[in-house]
Amino acid sequence: MLLDVSESQLVLVDYQSRLMPAIADAPFVLANTLRLARIAKLMQVPVWGTEQCPDKLGSNPPELRDLCRKTLAKQHFSAVADGLGDWLRPPARPAGNARSLPKHLQKPVSPINERGTIVVAGCEAHVCLLQTALELLEEEFDVWVVTDACGSRTERNRDAAFDRLAGAGAELVTTEMVAFEWMRSADHPAFREVQALIK
Repeated sequence: MLLDVSESQLVLVDYQSRLMPAIADAPFVLANTLRLARIAKLMQVPVWGTEQCPDKLGSNPPELRDLCRKTLAKQHFSAVADGLGDWLRPPARPAGNARSLPKHLQKPVSPINERGTIVVAGCEAHVCLLQTALELLEEEFDVWVVTDACGSRTERNRDAAFDRLAGAGAELVTTEMVAFEWMRSADHPAFREVQALIK
């Protein structure tokens, strides 16, 4: 029931320059997002970003983009529809077969180092974050939504998204919950650095 750092990936959805001024509590949301991304980097958790129509809504902040392995420019509200799932699932490898065998004679393939737990946060919570998280659930990922790093223009829309996501099977967590579950112990080598980011 706790997050496992070795199985986790972090997805940060649409914290764009022309969108954030309209988001309720935007400075708080963005501060938690940067904190979360920095903790993920310390813990060697892959971080991915998305941007909705960046030509119209601008880019994510440079300090956030720099913490991401890659940033997906998307047109669909769900990043999964524009290929995010392919980034999150590594290519499969043959299961001990010669590659020259016809496909019907090969054994099933197995994924390489799959990290099937997706920690996700973003804006707007009731649109792009919601649709991305629901489609990740459909793709059979375990989805954990970081509520204090999500935002919408109104609290009502944000909270409705959280209700719907919880009902669909996503776990709702906070930035600090993620950090401490990834570490599990005060003996963790990154404990002091993570603690400094949280204070």
